[in-house]
Amino acid sequence: MVRLAALLGGLSVACDLANDFPPGKAMRTAVFATALARAAGLQADEIADVYYASLLRYLGCTGFAHEETVYFGAGDDRLLRNVMCMADAADPLRTLGAIVARLGRGAPALARARAVWRVVSGDAPQQHARAQTETSIGIAGLLGLSRLGTALSQVVERHDGRGAPRGLGGEDIAMVARVHIIADIVEIAHHREGRAGALAVLRRRRGAHFDPTMTAVALAHADGLFAAIERADLFAAFLDAEPVALRCDEAQVDTVARAFGFFADLKSVYTLGHSAGVATLCATVAAGLGLGADETRLLVRAAHLHDLGRLSVPNRIWDRPGSLGFAEWERVRLHAYYTERALSACDELRPLAAIAAAAHERIDGRGYPHRSPGAVLTTPARILAACDVAHAMGELRPHRPARDLDAIASALAEPGFDRRVVATVLAALGARQRTPPQAPAGLSPREVEVLVLLARGKTNREIGIVLGISGRTVQNHVAHIFDKLGVGSRAAAALFAMEHGLFALGDA
Repeated sequence: MVRLAALLGGLSVACDLANDFPPGKAMRTAVFATALARAAGLQADEIADVYYASLLRYLGCTGFAHEETVYFGAGDDRLLRNVMCMADAADPLRTLGAIVARLGRGAPALARARAVWRVVSGDAPQQHARAQTETSIGIAGLLGLSRLGTALSQVVERHDGRGAPRGLGGEDIAMVARVHIIADIVEIAHHREGRAGALAVLRRRRGAHFDPTMTAVALAHADGLFAAIERADLFAAFLDAEPVALRCDEAQVDTVARAFGFFADLKSVYTLGHSAGVATLCATVAAGLGLGADETRLLVRAAHLHDLGRLSVPNRIWDRPGSLGFAEWERVRLHAYYTERALSACDELRPLAAIAAAAHERIDGRGYPHRSPGAVLTTPARILAACDVAHAMGELRPHRPARDLDAIASALAEPGFDRRVVATVLAALGARQRTPPQAPAGLSPREVEVLVLLARGKTNREIGIVLGISGRTVQNHVAHIFDKLGVGSRAAAALFAMEHGLFALGDA
């Protein structure tokens, strides 16, 4: 049995990547929040919920990446989240100064001005909060932690009622969320400006952003709280802080891998369902090649997690319709390295690291990130590399349409792929049955079509053109879909669609 905290702690490094935070941010927040909850005398179940909510809070951060890129961030979703994480409704001048100074750096002046205006003048914070909280709640449910739903729905609220998405305040915010809100913001201030900066934030936001009583506890125990997150052995400190040792069996570890694959794929509308699709193809190919059960299980988990490193690259690169320059290609190549680092954070994940990071290696030594020769690439690594290319080519990308089986076969004929693996991959693709997806949650077949296109980031007008219906009809369908799924954001709808396998190969 594997410790759930070890898995989530290791994988939380991917959340840090997604927001351009220093590695360990999520774990430090969990340590601080748990220590604060204990100092405040919270009940044991509340302390446990504080710990796990702090780990899962940013699992929704990729849910609004598409909108941040297209509408609000001048192309860099990671930078926008990093800038806005310290926004303070009670201090608009400081917040505006940070936005103007950092948002859209490197973009033309007009694009920067447009991005700043959209962020400060519209309902972007409410949209972002809804997408983020609904997605983190959905992933928590997949992980068997549905009890955290209330707390996760409130992590962007404020004591003074000026937060989002519901504008809750005071005691209407659950205690678990109140503790986490302080820990989250204070940890960011601490890793940016040290103890002095963190103390200044505590005092400045007391009674406005932060619950005043809980802030008083934090100030009274500040030295111990900061010492806990300043330990050099962070991972050990994080595991030591675990209130209740939750264990995972093999099936639950599989579920964790699948859920974090969804998290990675949510970043771009072009990759929804990609990791799960690659994992399914890998399982079929592994069976065809006679791999053992243990080796297949490692391969499938690695396939679910092979794109975690994508979170380190802004969507302005992933979603660019034209060719990439040298610097952009370097960032793309590094994403496989970051996958390896994220999976090397703990012993429980380390066996997956070499397989997952080899998704872009080639047996002729021309792949990345290490240019590993074929002699060191295991059969699982070779399977993942071929399946990743095959599945990706069958999906729409910003620079090309989805490719057919002949084009996939031509690409896999390159010398970088194992011939025996390629033959099995092509046989698996050729035998794949293309059946319409089932309609879960009472959705009609038309609503499934609308849902898939909505998740892909299409506007109502664009969906109407594709399906040959009016924009008003699409609007009605979207309202019914949200009502049936119990969500209010594209991101949560996209997560539902991935969970139910609605993104077939070449669906877009």
